[in-house]
Amino acid sequence: MDTKVFSDLKIAAFSWAMVGPLTLKFFADYGATVVRVETSRRPCVTRTSAPFKDNVPGINRSGYFNHFSANMMSVSLDMKSPGGRQVARELVAWSDVVMENFTPGVMDAWGLGYEELERIRPGIILVRQNGFGTEGPYRNLAAFGMILAAVAGIPNYIGWPDGGPLPVGVGAYTDCISPRFASAALIAALEYRDRTGAGQLIDLAQFETALYYLLPGILDTAANGREPVRSGNAVAYAAPHNVYPCKGEERWCTIAVTGDTEWRALCRAVGRPELADDPRFDTLEHRKENEAALDAALGEWTAGRSPEEVMTVLQSAGVAAGIVSNAADVFEDPQLRLRGLFWPMQHSEMGEFTHLGASMVLGKTPAQAAAPSPCLGEHTEYVLTKILGKTDEEFVELLAADALT
Repeated sequence: MDTKVFSDLKIAAFSWAMVGPLTLKFFADYGATVVRVETSRRPCVTRTSAPFKDNVPGINRSGYFNHFSANMMSVSLDMKSPGGRQVARELVAWSDVVMENFTPGVMDAWGLGYEELERIRPGIILVRQNGFGTEGPYRNLAAFGMILAAVAGIPNYIGWPDGGPLPVGVGAYTDCISPRFASAALIAALEYRDRTGAGQLIDLAQFETALYYLLPGILDTAANGREPVRSGNAVAYAAPHNVYPCKGEERWCTIAVTGDTEWRALCRAVGRPELADDPRFDTLEHRKENEAALDAALGEWTAGRSPEEVMTVLQSAGVAAGIVSNAADVFEDPQLRLRGLFWPMQHSEMGEFTHLGASMVLGKTPAQAAAPSPCLGEHTEYVLTKILGKTDEEFVELLAADALT
């Protein structure tokens, strides 16, 4: 018996870019049957984005797409063709949940607006993750995560006082934020349907989810009329509080001291006990006033040591410190390896490729690496004939009509 948490859940996904797959992962990794509708006429932007396995470009070789797409199936449909749209309707009739993250109006133009979905499949749950939601003056604006992060104001918090805002890394894109909200909302909607039999539309605006990461700044503006001040790595309540250069190419270690006891421990650990009583640094107020000199003195000590040594010495002394991991460090991290976050699987075109696993562990029903990420349209025949029950003749007719492209 299949005991995975979502083993009875069926999801039809009309998804684009990252927000769709990252949401679907929560359910696919725990047993849901996820069918993603794609097309070779306009492949997902992640399929055409570097890096490619072994630096060989190909529609099925993008690390950007494949890293996040294990345990899902891919069906290729031309949604501009009558045959493709009819198959999509049949897929909706089979499903419990439909997910989409297009600009509002795209699904409606295909005849798959929420009202029509309800007619096709009473009790359906539609999860929409548009950029700005389905109402309001921004509703028709198309945007990727980087644009949404900027509109939300995230770059205003990144940088130094004498410079402008800096772009965010991919971890802060709304693509990586919104799926957490969407997954919780869908689980709530599923629980509601279990009790009442009624489905519903989940209208999630990625723009709005990003604001939860900015609440202190928004609160300060609302309460006091103050705008955020970019301060690099500095904070008002700690010094030193920065990233310091270490031995090796682009190797760094973070150090944070929040009180005088830690400050004295740091001075002893680096062999400079006299700095503890130096009038420039003897109190937090003085350390903040002379922070540049403090950072320079500490950087001289860290520069001749590996980040691992710096971290070990300072942590042993009771000082908060941690290496700044590069990508190789993270990929080989023994903690992540022990918890099985990375799933090496055999992909039909790329050979062995490491997929991202589940970042939470359910003790009785753990996530499983059941299948590698799909090639575009890899499961079209299986889904149409085995899931939707079409005959071989009907499948061939759809092929001949260019509906499965």
